[in-house]
Amino acid sequence: MATVMLDGNRMDISTGTTLGDLLPDHDPSLSIAIIKPGISSHTETRQYLLKTTAGEIVVEISGEEKLPLPSLPSGLEVRWQERQTVSIGIFPAIFAPARRPSRYERGDLILGCGGYDPAQSMLVFSRKTHSADHGAAGDGGVLGQVVSGRGVMDRLGPGDKILGIEPVISFSESVDAFTTTDMGFEVSDGMQIISHVRIEAQGYDSAIQRYTNLAAKSVELMLLALRSGKFTGSQRMSTHIRCDTLAGTSVPYEAGSSRREGSVMLRTSGKKQGSVYIYTEDLPRSLAHTRTGQVVHGIEIAKIAKEGDSFEVRVTPAKFDLVGVSLDKAIPFASSQGVKLIPDREEPDRIIISQEPATTLDVLYEGRVEVKTVPGSQVIDIILDDLHAPETCRIFREITGLKFHDVGRLPLFFAFDDVYLFETKVPKTINIKPENTPEDEVTAGAFAMTNESRKGAGMVGVRTNDNSEFGPTSEPFSGTNVLGRVVDLEKLSALKEGDMVYFREVHQ
Repeated sequence: MATVMLDGNRMDISTGTTLGDLLPDHDPSLSIAIIKPGISSHTETRQYLLKTTAGEIVVEISGEEKLPLPSLPSGLEVRWQERQTVSIGIFPAIFAPARRPSRYERGDLILGCGGYDPAQSMLVFSRKTHSADHGAAGDGGVLGQVVSGRGVMDRLGPGDKILGIEPVISFSESVDAFTTTDMGFEVSDGMQIISHVRIEAQGYDSAIQRYTNLAAKSVELMLLALRSGKFTGSQRMSTHIRCDTLAGTSVPYEAGSSRREGSVMLRTSGKKQGSVYIYTEDLPRSLAHTRTGQVVHGIEIAKIAKEGDSFEVRVTPAKFDLVGVSLDKAIPFASSQGVKLIPDREEPDRIIISQEPATTLDVLYEGRVEVKTVPGSQVIDIILDDLHAPETCRIFREITGLKFHDVGRLPLFFAFDDVYLFETKVPKTINIKPENTPEDEVTAGAFAMTNESRKGAGMVGVRTNDNSEFGPTSEPFSGTNVLGRVVDLEKLSALKEGDMVYFREVHQ
């Protein structure tokens, strides 16, 4: 007999036992972490902590180390600053200035010099993407990138100085650690197996089973991003792994704190606003991140997972969202959560279209929720085709509200023959590029949006009969993006122009 640790629990196994034997219900598309036994040690990373009078900055050296940062003298001062850069020096270095401009990205740390004299070298932080001649070497002189403290970099000004530079030390193990989705993988003695990450949301105290709602809005967005129970590594860095499921979504700054190992954060500004970060190393606080939770089990997966890996996440509390749920099912569910449900009407066949409070933490904190409902005849079930029309489906969810709940809404604009058209308000800045256009025929129930090749771009429609000439919005096939299909075709005939129609997304 051999022994393994499965999610922290000791298990005796026999020869030939596989992951599938240990985890028969595990989704085989999600990665599992395997850690073989090894010897613990401490190692230096390729990151350096710069302590300045304005705060702390962490930089990660890329490629060959061109300058031993810890050897620089303390007390180096800001020499000049402008909108694009801030420069700190002066110190001697050895390199040949190229005397030509290079292109730099925001966050680049550059070795440059004044007067093309390496004896007058400086560290140059790039605050914005730009092209310039900073007296750097021919390769541009980029030493690395700022991975934490970009806000500090932006605040550096006259009188600020570097107080010290030290390498970041990390705990490591000399082990064979990896992730796998192979459920036929044979486990062996001494292995640790971690199947999932468990997160406690900010505002939930598991020790006393109490809630606070101080970070209710940002936590709700984290719950939305992870409601599928899946975290997909869109980016893997030495300090964190990032999931971009909700990238581009506005997030309020509600709970600032240091980014300790296991901290779960949502980005509040920048291109990746709305992305979820799990930190695997300690970093200082950032005004661009708000804390939404803490990993309480399975941080090893976040540390080991590769870019592109997906792994299971379980968040406590689960998202409390009754929108799209029938009233007869919502009442016992709310009761099981200790929440008093107050409906606008108590009648059979009612579907919930909104709830107040809207966020999970507010509902659980208050212990009550009021809901608005409509007859089931006004709620039309649809299936969206993310595989073939991902961008069109994304736009549709944005304009209807399906991005945040399982029910969205659009008014019925016009109905004639077998065509039903729904009015939309797509911002002019959004381009609806041709995607999943039909070739020979659209079938009854096809649900589509007119693309940018036609004047009526953004119009949404459905056909109740097959058609080999025009799409669901009565446009030629070239102007039609099929985004899914309507399940409840029989409900359309009862609709009148001007009616608000509720679409409920169902998943196959």
